[in-house]
Amino acid sequence: MSDPIEVRPGFVAPSGMRHAVFDWDGTLSFIRAGWGEVMLDVFLDHLPPLPGEEAATRRALAHDDIWRLNGKPTIHQMQCLADRVTERGGQALTASEYQAEYASRLGHVVQQRIESVSSGRAPAASMQPPGALACLHAFGDRGLILHVVSGTEVRYVRREVEALGLSDLFDERIHGPSGPGDRAYTKRGVMERILAADNLPGSTLVALGDGHVEIEQAKALGGTAVAVATDEENFGSGRIDPAKRTRLGGVGADIIIPDYSDLPQLLSALGLASPTRG
Repeated sequence: MSDPIEVRPGFVAPSGMRHAVFDWDGTLSFIRAGWGEVMLDVFLDHLPPLPGEEAATRRALAHDDIWRLNGKPTIHQMQCLADRVTERGGQALTASEYQAEYASRLGHVVQQRIESVSSGRAPAASMQPPGALACLHAFGDRGLILHVVSGTEVRYVRREVEALGLSDLFDERIHGPSGPGDRAYTKRGVMERILAADNLPGSTLVALGDGHVEIEQAKALGGTAVAVATDEENFGSGRIDPAKRTRLGGVGADIIIPDYSDLPQLLSALGLASPTRG
């Protein structure tokens, strides 16, 4: 039994939604599930402890730094690590060097998962939140244009989108940093370009994600924000992750869902109950 969908009191979905922007990791894909723990290990392997500092305190600091910057290109988290090492009197590597280490560690896990899907050993659905594919098709049937807007390098996202068989749903509308050192890319910038291309107001955009960046920025543009607060540690549990609920609700999420399994209620809450095309 899944946790119920939570709708912010007083929320009324705007009419005329045109674009649906999805985060990738944790929102449509579990291929990189556990990335936070991998990054946390990198932080803890390099962060010098302060005199008398308890391990739990250092771990909490690293955890907060990682999730505070979730949704931005990974280089920002790695720069934060470099700054923290310097603050603590250590000899910091460059942000790019930390990023290379993180990418290498996570890359082994990602490759194994992609190969398991490509070989048929695991179904693509096992690497996605429940109901994700049905949600994408339902949005498309209602005339929404689908986009992926990720903080992961775009070359990796495209490969993973293809591995999960979703390329035809997004075509070229897959966005992410151009490379490991891309600090100019922002999700806000992508959303602005999407709206500007058709001279549309922010109210025509709905963003779905598990990072505060896409939630916060969609709201800043006048759009609707759906927090996908999936418990990634327990695939398919149908539970809302309490930390994600707090973090994403705190930056203005209109709707909080555990996954996409209760699709009729989600569509109803978004004012998209009826398809516009057969």
